[in-house]
Amino acid sequence: MDTPGDYEFAPLRIPPGTSRSAAATMLSLQSDIGGWELARLQLHADGTRKVIMRRRARLSYLPKPVI
Repeated sequence: MDTPGDYEFAPLRIPPGTSRSAAATMLSLQSDIGGWELARLQLHADGTRKVIMRRRARLSYLPKPVI
């Protein structure tokens, strides 16, 4: 089983008013380019999405996600 030390995490915040398909596209690009995967997504009442992305620590030479 994987331990938390095997991963690096990156918190992101997607602003309110961003459509679901646009948010999915942004996260998909981060996944394809940087090797990130979705660890957690929270949708708040004001429409803000709080996202935690993770990737294996050995991929740390790749860029951090940017939204």
